[in-house]
Amino acid sequence: MVSLRSTDDRTFVDVMQKINRDVLNPRFFLTFVGSALFGVLTVILFIGQPLAVFLPVVLSLVLYLVCFGITVRGNVPMNVRLDQYGPPEEIADIAAVRKQFEEPWNRLNGLRAWAATLGFGAAIWALVAHFSA
Repeated sequence: MVSLRSTDDRTFVDVMQKINRDVLNPRFFLTFVGSALFGVLTVILFIGQPLAVFLPVVLSLVLYLVCFGITVRGNVPMNVRLDQYGPPEEIADIAAVRKQFEEPWNRLNGLRAWAATLGFGAAIWALVAHFSA
């Protein structure tokens, strides 16, 4: 998003619409849903481990599910709305569309990034605790 910040409104909307369409594919969906399923599987496999190992595994899953929830309930609906405006050349007030989309989308994306980063950190914590035990 940093690279798009300085683009004109038409370029911004055009690129975001293309990105949003490009991620709608089976590989992305498999990765997105698969990560949640593997997180659940990991929690199941780590049942019975010491709390110092099990707790960060659960925390990692919870943080990934937060990321998943933000994406499904926040970013995806915003992507759909942006796409519904149609091609950038047909949008009457493209500056207003960008303004309505960009800041809220970036805020949610930042929250997703924090949740994913903290979740990854919790997974590393679990690995260190597991191999230290």
